[in-house]
Amino acid sequence: MANNKLLVNERQADLGNFMVGRLLPFRKKRQVGPFTFIDHMGPAKMGDGKYVDVDQHPHIGLSTLTYLFEGEIEHKDSIGTVQLITPGDVGFMTAGSGVTHTERTPKHRREGQEFIMHGYQIWVALPREKEEIAPHFDYYPGKDLPSWQQGLLSIKLIAGNAFGRSSPLQGYSPLFMVDIYAEKATTLDLSGQLNGEVAFVIVRGSITESSGKVEAGQMLISKTNEQCEICLEEGTQLLLFGGEPLSQEHYLLWNFVSHSKERLLKAKEDWKNKKFPQVAGDTTYIPIPELRPKS
Repeated sequence: MANNKLLVNERQADLGNFMVGRLLPFRKKRQVGPFTFIDHMGPAKMGDGKYVDVDQHPHIGLSTLTYLFEGEIEHKDSIGTVQLITPGDVGFMTAGSGVTHTERTPKHRREGQEFIMHGYQIWVALPREKEEIAPHFDYYPGKDLPSWQQGLLSIKLIAGNAFGRSSPLQGYSPLFMVDIYAEKATTLDLSGQLNGEVAFVIVRGSITESSGKVEAGQMLISKTNEQCEICLEEGTQLLLFGGEPLSQEHYLLWNFVSHSKERLLKAKEDWKNKKFPQVAGDTTYIPIPELRPKS
């Protein structure tokens, strides 16, 4: 792999009752643009007692972005949101000063019929001046997101600005997230189409670029803004994401993100002492592991 790029393989982690592949952060790269955390959920068969059940847990200093290809998740949070997230739609929860939420397979999916769960859970760090804003939740139906054909490619702009278009989901700093599918083998020229750091998450299939071949379950990060051309094999689907790095270094502690390690430790103590707001009608609680902030 060329020295201006990083190749990342998914690492296994637990999420509720099934395994996910974790792509970011990792030792050599904590963020890509403002993106600080990426979990690949599935594809996994749900049903027969196996469902997504992520109990009540807190966040500060970030926005969560949920994007599904298959299955459904019911999001509930401490600001009163109850939202079903379905394939192609985007749930975007901004934690700001502090929020608590749950993510579960909805009741109507628990009636015995098996289904596939597949998608991504992504965290976007907030810039320092936005870290303590009031929490809120935004929902973007897939029909409201820009989608178009470009040659043999189907492209959907999930967030931010790219390819001369703008998504209604803009976030809080310059960023982009794009879903691309190649009907046939083809080449994509990215010259002048994206601003900032660029990462490629291969959902299925493979791509080839100057450094070699990148397969499904891997992520390629370009450490410069000069990534120009990639070749996609037939049936390949990938996510492009990235943007301008935040002006100040951010740290991650469990579910918390901040420019301040002291703020992370305060959030940790607040959660341990049950000082966070609660999801109405939910008494579950995920204890925080004994961790120190990661630089």
